[in-house]
Amino acid sequence: MKNFRQQQQSRPKKSSLVIGREAVINALKTGKQLERIYLQQTLGAAAAGDIVKLAQQHNVPINKVPVEKLNGFNIQNHEGCVAVISKIQYQDLQQVISFIVDKGQTPLFVILDGVTDIRNIGAIARTAYCCGVQAIIIPDKGVGALNEDAITTSAGALEKIAVCRVNSLMKAVDELHLNGIKVFVSEMTASSRVFELDFTEPCAVVMGSEDKGVTPALMKICDQNFNIPMAGNFESLNVSVATGMILYEVMKQRL
Repeated sequence: MKNFRQQQQSRPKKSSLVIGREAVINALKTGKQLERIYLQQTLGAAAAGDIVKLAQQHNVPINKVPVEKLNGFNIQNHEGCVAVISKIQYQDLQQVISFIVDKGQTPLFVILDGVTDIRNIGAIARTAYCCGVQAIIIPDKGVGALNEDAITTSAGALEKIAVCRVNSLMKAVDELHLNGIKVFVSEMTASSRVFELDFTEPCAVVMGSEDKGVTPALMKICDQNFNIPMAGNFESLNVSVATGMILYEVMKQRL
């Protein structure tokens, strides 16, 4: 099933914006959590260089946009640069893993690869929290913004579950492997079925977009792929529904 039409997102409040190049640079240097940075397409390398470098260091996505997008924030003196303050406090993946293990819990993570619809992300977060997932791992590019709309859709779960934003899902999987965490990937053509896997061990589940699925390179380094059997011949399940079905199987095994 293809993604349903993108939801109309509300304009961020002015209080949630960092306006102007120097203000954004200062926010990055002082460790302020930023959801996304919007840079004017025509901004030269000299003007944007420090912002791009710092954003990469802090895994903050950058969108290069026409000036009309920036003007649409209904602000003045933006200097071709506006950042949105994050509603989510992103956490370091290794620190989250260590915290969970130190508590004597069995790690359970969800990795989102290319899931862009904020309603799907919100629904996944809500189900994940209810099923005992300790963290959601997302890339800094190619994922829907975890904004106020996403938090509302998640019924607040995105503010209760750890979210780790990484600059590479490939590196994140390597880090999970180094910590003894297996990575399973949902894939329609897999031979193994979801209820045949052992989810009682430390593990993470990768969910891909409904149109493209999981990136082939990422799928290649995962430990095992599986499918959700369906009675009818249909293209695929909605990603948030599929995630819920998988996580219920995980919770059933762990209970």
